[in-house]
Amino acid sequence: MLTLLRRCAHSPLTPRAALTLNTSCYATVMEKRVAVVLAGCGVYDGSEVHEASAVLVHLSRGGASVKMFAPNIDQMHVVNHLKGEPSEERRNVLVESARLARGDIQDLAKLSVKDHDAIIFPGGFGAAKNLCTWAVQGKDCAVNDEVKAVLQAFHGEGKPIGLCCISPVLAAKVFPGCEVTVGIEKDDKYPDTADTAAAITQLGCKHVSKSVGESHVDEKNKLVTTAAFMCNAPIHEIHDGIGAMVQDVLKLA
Repeated sequence: MLTLLRRCAHSPLTPRAALTLNTSCYATVMEKRVAVVLAGCGVYDGSEVHEASAVLVHLSRGGASVKMFAPNIDQMHVVNHLKGEPSEERRNVLVESARLARGDIQDLAKLSVKDHDAIIFPGGFGAAKNLCTWAVQGKDCAVNDEVKAVLQAFHGEGKPIGLCCISPVLAAKVFPGCEVTVGIEKDDKYPDTADTAAAITQLGCKHVSKSVGESHVDEKNKLVTTAAFMCNAPIHEIHDGIGAMVQDVLKLA
């Protein structure tokens, strides 16, 4: 980085070479460093695989550098995704998240807000079971201590936080008065939105109805949320909505 900047500043270059190098310098300086927090692997007991993949694809397209993290804790339970029912297994959230991260993942305890410009939480029931207890306690849930500390650290530094699907409830629980979306209320395509939105409102937060292809930006708190699989939509619409969320996060970073 330093060598590149020195060359940009001091080396005589042809106009074409200068343009190419200046573009390279700009991309290097402006690259956003984004942390992605996973909650396991699989929609019913971990991170939703398609949401996590969409987040990574859009971050890559946006030129961001990404590091992935997950808490080193046991899952609330393990669900047999073929049968749709719990099994007797025990699995670790960090170990299971490593499947999605192709092994390149770190313990959430090692995440430093100083090393990142933004953070994103994909959805899936793991966000409501492993990162907090919303799945069983609703608005009275507890947020995992490390997750809460990370959210508060990014918020305190004024760095953007992206959340999709059910994960916006983490923000609703940690930041009273914030604005989030989990879809459109009173719409059959969003079967779980009304109840979730009501609980978010009871926490003193504002729910903003947004379609699956949109994101909502809470400018004051630098929160960016989108409905994702809270909507019964074709997967490309889920992908596009997550893209809108990622783009807004990068704009704020």
